[in-house]
Amino acid sequence: MTYPSTQLFIAGEWQDAADGRTLAVFNPSTGKEIGRVAHAGVKDLDRALAAAQKGFEVWRDIPAIERARTMRRAAALMRERAAEIGAVLTQENGKPLAEAKGEAMAAADIIEWFADEGQRVYGRIVPSRGSLAVRQLVVKDPIGPVAAFTPWNFPINQVVRKLSAALASGCSMLIKAPEETPASPAALIQAFADAGLPAGVVGLVYGNPAEISNYLIPHPIIRKVTFTGSTPVGKMLAGLAGQHMKRVTMELGGHAPVIVCDDADIALAVKAAGAAKFRNAGQVCISPTRFLVHGSVQKEFAETLATYARGLKVGDGLTEGTTMGPLANPRRLTAMAEFTQDAVKQGATLLAGGERIGDSGNFWQPTILNDVPLSAKVFNDEPFGPMAAIRPFDKIEDAISEANRLSFGLAGYAFTSSLKNAHILSQRVEVGMLWINQPATPSAELPFGGIKDSGYGSEGGPEAMEAYLNTRSVSITNV
Repeated sequence: MTYPSTQLFIAGEWQDAADGRTLAVFNPSTGKEIGRVAHAGVKDLDRALAAAQKGFEVWRDIPAIERARTMRRAAALMRERAAEIGAVLTQENGKPLAEAKGEAMAAADIIEWFADEGQRVYGRIVPSRGSLAVRQLVVKDPIGPVAAFTPWNFPINQVVRKLSAALASGCSMLIKAPEETPASPAALIQAFADAGLPAGVVGLVYGNPAEISNYLIPHPIIRKVTFTGSTPVGKMLAGLAGQHMKRVTMELGGHAPVIVCDDADIALAVKAAGAAKFRNAGQVCISPTRFLVHGSVQKEFAETLATYARGLKVGDGLTEGTTMGPLANPRRLTAMAEFTQDAVKQGATLLAGGERIGDSGNFWQPTILNDVPLSAKVFNDEPFGPMAAIRPFDKIEDAISEANRLSFGLAGYAFTSSLKNAHILSQRVEVGMLWINQPATPSAELPFGGIKDSGYGSEGGPEAMEAYLNTRSVSITNV
């Protein structure tokens, strides 16, 4: 199976970096180089910025219904090409082919939803307190060119959420996509180009993340910044944007709690939380990590989850039957070993996994740790891997207190058959997204984002559009 090397997309054309630099792309299942990606320099960024400004001036004046038609054509192309794009994504990211195809298909749904939502960006007329000759208008305009920074774990999904909201609002976007997984976001951009998106409306670059962010964010052409990634990096970028009064959306790290009450359906809890836990080898910002289980059902839950974990088939994502692929890079293997060793040293019981698989590729056994003390690293730092840490609680108030103890507030999960418990949990668990008695079900029409140190702003629902719009008041007096 072939893997394409990736160029920069600037002013509607694919092109090499001005200085010819490239970076290697590796398959995490084999550790071998499979392609190259162009490395942008300042000359490339200047060309991309100029193109984004010109693209914005064209795109903002196209009627919303016409913009929607272009977006819908791109969505149709993503569906047509999902199998091909999925195979590329699996090679560079490692996730099972079914998950990769699903990500490409989900992109089409997201594009279509925002295409329709862009036609519902309305202003309003506000009655005057004085003369009827005064007409007071509230109008909404696209904010301008946007700089987007996206991660490798969902290289299509994380781009398409940002891009769809921006395009539906009338903005242009310059995307700094991940060097580790460059070809799948390039395929997404190609779909938009083939759908007839005007030149410059979207740009795509790769390179040194710090150099690119430090150049793009302060640049006067850029009027908004959107970032998905770690909390420490997000804080630095938000601070830089704040120095230049740039609008910011931040979707940052999480350390999602899972509260399993004494009246929970254990089979449902294991199936739902297990699927969410080991999706993309646990390398998901909303992945459940801290399992808080009532003492009366802890043994049953822990043993059942361990059985679930041992039943997963770990391997190359392109191999039929694989249900969990490799980690992104060797650094994640080291991190998993450190988390495991620390927890066991502090008294946790290893019920499943806990070791690397083989000596090639970045494969790690799905890991279940029971009776994990609060002092263990895994209960304080996001593991971002296929690891579940379990500890008991006696009262639901104690579980909620622990769920809220950390500064993270992205996602949370809970399982209970009690409406009273569900009501308390929905009111008091401090997360931007809470799923009760079900796996994570994010969709384009629902807000997607966190609170506390997990960021601010939304990448879903009508709320996502607001970040790309200026709201202005205009008063007109007839003379």
